[in-house]
Amino acid sequence: MSTPRRYASALRAEQARLTRRRVIAAAHALFLERGYAATTVAAVAAAAGVSQQTVYNAVGAKPALLKAVYDVALAGDDDPAPIADRPGVRAVQEAPDARTALHRYAALGRGLLERAGPLLALLLAQVPGDPDLREWLRTTDGERATGTARAARFVADRFGLRDGLAVDEAADLLWTLTAPEIAVRLVHDRGWSWDRYEAWLGRVMADSLLGPG
Repeated sequence: MSTPRRYASALRAEQARLTRRRVIAAAHALFLERGYAATTVAAVAAAAGVSQQTVYNAVGAKPALLKAVYDVALAGDDDPAPIADRPGVRAVQEAPDARTALHRYAALGRGLLERAGPLLALLLAQVPGDPDLREWLRTTDGERATGTARAARFVADRFGLRDGLAVDEAADLLWTLTAPEIAVRLVHDRGWSWDRYEAWLGRVMADSLLGPG
């Protein structure tokens, strides 16, 4: 491929990335302002300054918009580094002991949920009445189950679990404790600080998987 063609291709890719970012930002703002159900693809397109077809091409239909908005809110960007390369994950992997690893895992989870906090609280409150939101929650719960299973296996292989605790059960405990609903209840409903939530989560995860410390 010639240099001009490579340049044109790179330019198109960058324009597509910027358009996608603009669409996701517009959808995020509208979800917060109007709620999920009242936000239309047409409204997102207007807010982003693009056509509805561009929204579909750049991200997808409304459920895809929801997933993209939530993923970007969690990660803090729309072009994240591989998960294994993120500093929070490396900190867990490099922990000197299991209790430290789980406290660092709590810090990693806190960072994700804190970034998505306002959006998360709004979406969870609307889940019962909306099939798109119920499907979104099933999908994100499944993705989180994959992550907590990986974390439980890491702790078991590297440090060991308390007597009588199987890896699958440890994964289920982590999945339950890291549920975003718990964070919303404690931080948004009960007024906990994120620091308090993180400390509690790290302590309870460690005690559940390792025994009282």
